[in-house]
Amino acid sequence: MTVNTPRILVVDDEPDIRRLVCEILEDEGYQVSSAEDANIARALKQSTNPNLILLDIWMPDTDGITLLKEWVTEDASLCPVIMMSGHGSVEAAVEATRLGAYDFLEKPLSMAKLLLIVTRALEASHLQMENAGLKQQLAADIEPVGKSASVARSKDQLKRLAQHDTRVLFYGEAGVGKELYARYLHNNSSHRDGPFIDVAVGSISPENSAVEFFGKEIQGKVYPGLLERANKGTLFLSEISGMDKETQLRLLSALESRSFLRVGGSESVRVDVRVVASTRIGMEEEVKIGQFRQDLYYMLNEVTINIPPLREHSEDVPELLSFYANYFVNQDKLPFRKFSIAAQNFLRNYSWRGNVRELKNLVQRLMILGVGEEIELDEVKSALGTIVSDIMASPSVPEFFNLPLKEARDLFEKTYLEYHFERTGGSVAKLSAVIGMERTHLYRKLHSLNIKL
Repeated sequence: MTVNTPRILVVDDEPDIRRLVCEILEDEGYQVSSAEDANIARALKQSTNPNLILLDIWMPDTDGITLLKEWVTEDASLCPVIMMSGHGSVEAAVEATRLGAYDFLEKPLSMAKLLLIVTRALEASHLQMENAGLKQQLAADIEPVGKSASVARSKDQLKRLAQHDTRVLFYGEAGVGKELYARYLHNNSSHRDGPFIDVAVGSISPENSAVEFFGKEIQGKVYPGLLERANKGTLFLSEISGMDKETQLRLLSALESRSFLRVGGSESVRVDVRVVASTRIGMEEEVKIGQFRQDLYYMLNEVTINIPPLREHSEDVPELLSFYANYFVNQDKLPFRKFSIAAQNFLRNYSWRGNVRELKNLVQRLMILGVGEEIELDEVKSALGTIVSDIMASPSVPEFFNLPLKEARDLFEKTYLEYHFERTGGSVAKLSAVIGMERTHLYRKLHSLNIKL
């Protein structure tokens, strides 16, 4: 048996069916383990780390639907689960699919159909893992773009800091790329093989903050929080000025002792995590007026890295324009476009109130809405003057008109929100007032569209 042989867990309380399914799967070359009830299934899932699970719905201790709910809650990267039932019903199939089951099989099982679905589920899972790996590799390869002295100096400082566990506070205006610099620090550190977890502190409501950061325990079930999920890696706290006072106190204690209690838990949890943070406002004033704990500020601010605004290293603008044009060609499969020399020169002298984020969003708008291989100066000026030009007056149909309605709407909403986010200086409160959307709903919308705060 090779290490690449897919591992399958069969969970069924009927011995004859369990044995038959196991024998057939083993004959097909799979590595198979089996469980007769939920308790054994839980243990085997933990120890064998299966690539696929065949799960019976009706079992004596815990039914399969309940077990599926439990696994989906605990494991964001749960392998494909195929449900089986001798008492199949439309309701059971719908519920299983809603929870994330890959497929549903009725007993008596058709072995030909079983093998076909197993093959398809494993192929889909393999493809998903490959895509995740490619995305992770892409993220690992990205570093701050530019050859200016300020960018080179920041990268050099971060490479040296990466060799130590020094806590770093990134300071800079909205949109300068503080998260990207934090990822660069992570990728060059001893924590590089661990996770990089980023969280917009201001988007977490005070009543949920303790659970989000430290996790919880309910009736023996563990729901890990941000610190636990970032174990062996880096936790990046974006815009720390938005942290409520109770969480500040608990975080201070956790950082001092490298341990904490989950909400509802009684046993101390130890973690090895590097915590770095960012802010766009002067934290000294927040400390002075009592909004932020002085001891926590000093702990997070062992070293400050100032990320300069784009207008202070405008010589990097042409390289950034080229980088993001290629990025959207590769990531979103948009038609290739390049900026004319006149457009590049104009943008080098532009004020860039929204910094690199504004530049990235401008490139995206021009790539989506524009036509033709070259992006001319007039088109750039028009895009900077309004979010969407008079697209209906254009003799050519913009690319996003060819998308399904939902995708086209999402693209428009993302572009619209990013535009106003830049104009309000990265303030969610101001954005909420400008577009007329209640702040709680706005946070959800920004999260669903993957717009970074």
